[in-house]
Amino acid sequence: MDDSRRIVALDEVPEDGSLLFTATVADGDERVEAILLRLTDGVVAYENYCQHWTDVRLDSGSGAALRNDELVCEKHGAYFEMDSGYCNFGPCEGATLEAVEIAVEDGAVYLADDRYAFEHLGPAADEDLSSGSRIGFSGS
Repeated sequence: MDDSRRIVALDEVPEDGSLLFTATVADGDERVEAILLRLTDGVVAYENYCQHWTDVRLDSGSGAALRNDELVCEKHGAYFEMDSGYCNFGPCEGATLEAVEIAVEDGAVYLADDRYAFEHLGPAADEDLSSGSRIGFSGS
């Protein structure tokens, strides 16, 4: 696998959390955040947003919330199966997280999804990682 597609060493993917990385869409300059999750038998990657509200990140920079073998959206309590990305509880029940194809070779994790080019570990630098609020307040 090409070194430019190397995300991280396999042993750097946490067993009890997520690892956030940024990729660039191959046919443009749009950035996409994705997360790596360690499974008992490998590693998976998903785009870093909830299927209920796509502006809500699952990992806001300090690791995604996990419960047993489920990824939890802390904004609305949706539960996603880590191995499939399938939402089995919450407001987006029945939806599936957008998978990002990866490969593990020689003890490293590589971005194998041709839709993206690996940019760097961590969040997209110019993005606001706060969950934000959909409620507006006005002063009097």
